[in-house]
Amino acid sequence: MTAKAVGKTRAHRASSPPAAAGAPGAVQSGHPWPLGATLHDGGVNFAVFASAAEKVEICLFGAEGAHEERRIALPARTDDIWHGFVPGLTAGTRYGLRVHGPYEPQHGWRCNPYKLLLDPYAKQLDRPLKGNEWQYGYPLGQDKRDLHMDTRDNALHAAKCVVVDPHFDWGDDHHPAVPMQDSIFYEVHVRGFTKQMPDVPEHLRGTFAGLATEPAIAHLKDLGVTSVELLPVQAFNDERRLVDLGLANYWGYNSIGFLAPDPRYMAGNDINEFRQMVKALHAAGLEVILDVAYNHSCEGNHLGPTLCFKGIDNRSYYRLTEDHRHYLDFTGTGNTLNTSHPAMLRLVMDSLRYWVEEMHVDGFRFDLAPAIARNASGGFDHRGPFLSAVAQDPVLKRVKMIAEPWDLGEYGYQVGGFPQGWSEWNGQYRDRVRDYWRGVEGSLGDFAAALCGSADIYGPSRRGPRASVNLITVHDGFTLNDLVSYNDKHNEANAEDNRDGESHNRSWNCGAEGPTEDPEILAFRERQKRNFLTTLFCSRGVPLLLGGDEMSRTQGGNNNAYCQDNPISWFDWSDERRQDPLLAFTKAMLRLRRELPVLRHNAWLTGHADADGRRDIVWYSVWGQEMTPEEWTNPAVRCVAAVLDARFAPSHEEESGRSVLLVFNATGEDATFTLPVVARHEGEWALRIYTGEGFFEEADARSYAPEAKLELLAHSMALLTQAPQE
Repeated sequence: MTAKAVGKTRAHRASSPPAAAGAPGAVQSGHPWPLGATLHDGGVNFAVFASAAEKVEICLFGAEGAHEERRIALPARTDDIWHGFVPGLTAGTRYGLRVHGPYEPQHGWRCNPYKLLLDPYAKQLDRPLKGNEWQYGYPLGQDKRDLHMDTRDNALHAAKCVVVDPHFDWGDDHHPAVPMQDSIFYEVHVRGFTKQMPDVPEHLRGTFAGLATEPAIAHLKDLGVTSVELLPVQAFNDERRLVDLGLANYWGYNSIGFLAPDPRYMAGNDINEFRQMVKALHAAGLEVILDVAYNHSCEGNHLGPTLCFKGIDNRSYYRLTEDHRHYLDFTGTGNTLNTSHPAMLRLVMDSLRYWVEEMHVDGFRFDLAPAIARNASGGFDHRGPFLSAVAQDPVLKRVKMIAEPWDLGEYGYQVGGFPQGWSEWNGQYRDRVRDYWRGVEGSLGDFAAALCGSADIYGPSRRGPRASVNLITVHDGFTLNDLVSYNDKHNEANAEDNRDGESHNRSWNCGAEGPTEDPEILAFRERQKRNFLTTLFCSRGVPLLLGGDEMSRTQGGNNNAYCQDNPISWFDWSDERRQDPLLAFTKAMLRLRRELPVLRHNAWLTGHADADGRRDIVWYSVWGQEMTPEEWTNPAVRCVAAVLDARFAPSHEEESGRSVLLVFNATGEDATFTLPVVARHEGEWALRIYTGEGFFEEADARSYAPEAKLELLAHSMALLTQAPQE
């Protein structure tokens, strides 16, 4: 620090609020580990990393969390960790931090002891965070903006941390440990899933407890998914702009408390509600996957609020530009957390282990994962600090690790770039499948590669198809219903003049924009929805189903409903939606995927012959002949069939002898296929799925002999099964 900077630091320290009189002498030095507030017999140990601090105070509050009752300076410092043991404190104690040190934004320091801060290791908050003027470390509306420190105390309004009792009776709870290749992810929002579910008690709707109820779990079990992927549940902040507009950060990608469940989702005031939810889902055989955003925080850019990291140790926790006042932004949120710094990396790793060991979750989906995986120079590095730490961690090796493999920085698009042990959201799968079913010329080759597991993407890293989390729709974008109902986004409710959200959606409204009464268009849309779902569940890799797509959930064409905590985003549980034929179709399709190991095998489909001349996959034209190179490269060809030989499925699986014939017609005309003659598969084919009609139970399936004719409507597909001859 320069001499000039030291002078400013002293001036600010002289003007900071005095410590509470009569601080008790019984406070002991305590221990620097573990970080955060740790309950012991007789009191609580506090430990806070703050390398720039000159003093760190613990502020204690009463049961209502309104008034500061006691202020305690942590008496000891080990390296850059301030710590102390306070006798007499119990679980439920409300507290916050005040950090004394330099307020010099031009040098990267933003300590402001007038602002009550959250403990980065807090395991519970006493209230939700909602953007307001008191959250800022500088006075709004001043010419100097963030260069001038605000000296108004905000403790009355600030959220408080809560000391928790770690004990919980897990009973015989255990991780379902579903093999990755057998997993079916279901992406869902805790609040939106049950907010309008009439079978859930009203006071539990929209909460962890609501998701743990029998009606909620029954829907998940009946559907046939294996893993519930929850949109962010870690404590987050509603941006002030949204609050002023009467909106909210519904999705929750605005985190600040990496160990604390958000209070919005608790029916009571007990984090054990989250544990009870996990325990109930595990008892039903369902995994719990958390969507986590460790790439940025809700503190925004240099003009954003000061809630935690900024006021504790800004230069350690964030990636800063060369002028130190501003933030490097690989995320589009105004800042990027610096996981190349030991303090931030330690917090992320401690947080992940906490959710696994103490909360029993089964894995994580990492939002904008390349931003976390960048090295000290800012480049994506698969041997950098974060990915190296994960690779050697014995706790995290037991759970699923899934990357959203892109951010907004240079070399930020990393689909296929993550190391072994990781799976990835496959955005190229989404684009290839959407293009094929909307009839884009020249899309057949990419579509076939996606169906086979995207070996062109994941093969170079020596990972199998389970590295590819296949998706058609997710929270960010159109729902499945809207994908086939809108050409353009309709985000007017977001109050951004429809400028937000993706404009290139690869969607197709099938002939009319939005709702229509035209029976032909409605039938076409239903067929397209079945095409997408059948393709998804027949593809090698791991399918992800967007929650509500099975019931044709619509957001009215809004493809960026991040701020819509209202019926636009909530599930519609009306009788019409519960009786949607697509729900029964989706359940049947998931049952069929479970019955057919050849669809789930974690091995590439290569088309190469084995010693007996049999091939794991063979592609055929509409004429029942093997596809020629000319047909593959003809941009007009969009009719194709594929036989997946069950001999190449896992031999230990039941029903492993059942081969599959997939037939695709993505043209605008009806097509008549000649079914192929396949060596050693001379029995008849049973039609199990025809998206022009629906699903057929095996007893009701129509049979087709080799060389028989199969007629498919325009934009439809079929799945047939065949047992091999003895």
